[in-house]
Amino acid sequence: MNPIIEKLDKEQLKDSLPELEIGSTLKVTIKIEEEGKERLQAFTGVLIARKGGGLRETITLRRTTGNYSVERIFFVHSPLLTSIQVLRRGKVRRAKLYYLRDKIGKAAKIVEKV
Repeated sequence: MNPIIEKLDKEQLKDSLPELEIGSTLKVTIKIEEEGKERLQAFTGVLIARKGGGLRETITLRRTTGNYSVERIFFVHSPLLTSIQVLRRGKVRRAKLYYLRDKIGKAAKIVEKV
């Protein structure tokens, strides 16, 4: 890669990130700007996938509420992302948890790591 691009990437990387493990329940807070006002919005969900590396790394969170589920993709090193908190650590044996899309209720539950 071009050394100039590498230097710019290193400047924008966040250094204080928690350990992100697949199956963990995370609370991600992002900055949203609406009508000239800024506010913080939290999204809590299970980490089902990680992709990429370096500045382009993304995480996919899945939240189920009632009869519908929402998946959201976040750039880990985005300046709009203000904080990531690990609420629970899950015990899983896969790198991608896409099978949770077909599960409902208790079948979609992930056992907590002790």
